Amino acid sequence: MAHLLELYVKLAGLILIGFFLGRKLPAAVPQRLGQFLFWVGVPLSIVAFLRQADLSAQIWIAPAIAHLAILLGAFLAWLTIKGQAYLTNTTFQHPTQGSFILAAMVGNTGYIGFPVTLAMVGQDYFAWALFYDLLGSLFGAYGLGVALASRFGYGGTNYWQMTQAISINPALWSFGLGLWFRQISISPTAEFYLEKSGWSAVALSLVLIGMRLSLLTSWQRFPQAAISLAIKMLLVPLLLGSTLSLFGVTGSAAKVIVIQMAMPPAFATMVLAETFNLDRDLAVTSLALGVMLLLVTLPVWLWLF
Repeated sequence: MAHLLELYVKLAGLILIGFFLGRKLPAAVPQRLGQFLFWVGVPLSIVAFLRQADLSAQIWIAPAIAHLAILLGAFLAWLTIKGQAYLTNTTFQHPTQGSFILAAMVGNTGYIGFPVTLAMVGQDYFAWALFYDLLGSLFGAYGLGVALASRFGYGGTNYWQMTQAISINPALWSFGLGLWFRQISISPTAEFYLEKSGWSAVALSLVLIGMRLSLLTSWQRFPQAAISLAIKMLLVPLLLGSTLSLFGVTGSAAKVIVIQMAMPPAFATMVLAETFNLDRDLAVTSLALGVMLLLVTLPVWLWLF
């Protein structure tokens, strides 16, 4: 409990700092900070934490479970849409359906999932979270997510741009670099500063989340957002989390996987909503509500698993 409270103080404190800074600073600051983290901060933290990660276990199963969670979330969201149409004889508009499905399937397993995993489980099992995010969530968002967004949106489809976005993603390149860099011996001083740089990037990521939340003002789609979050943050972790032992995933590794499955919707959902003219209000509301809901659901998952 003391560990969890310490995590909450850090999470809430850094997000609140970002929230107030986002209200005071020019709108260009979050954009610049996001670019810095995308190109430098997050890749540096991946290289730093991979040095201490345990790669001896069957961590390749993590992205497979990530894809299962994404598909299950999308399927349950689709069933909800069809059930609502059957029971009420009304249906969401296509852009709303697209944002609804995306919010239920793709989680923020990087900017929020990484710091929560590191704080609650430690660096030894960081590789499980990393594989889940880079080989699971990333391709779920810019693979299946793009296909669904183009299906339900009114914008044009530029698959080349999305393919390029994945191929030049510095997190993927730093993942390979980090695996190679594990074999290189460096001085204790360099090791110390590398680790501190990684934690600094994690802290800045939480500040950035607060900054972006300070710019989210729409709550018009609260009911739809609540349903999509119930699928993403409750049903999917419960259904798949209870079967992890069948995959041979137990103990701290199972805890990491459940934490990643239970993350709120990814910021990629808002990017796709903007790109393909989906329901922006629903995407925005799901993001803000999901971050707040995490503070309630996280202790439950840690207790259950």
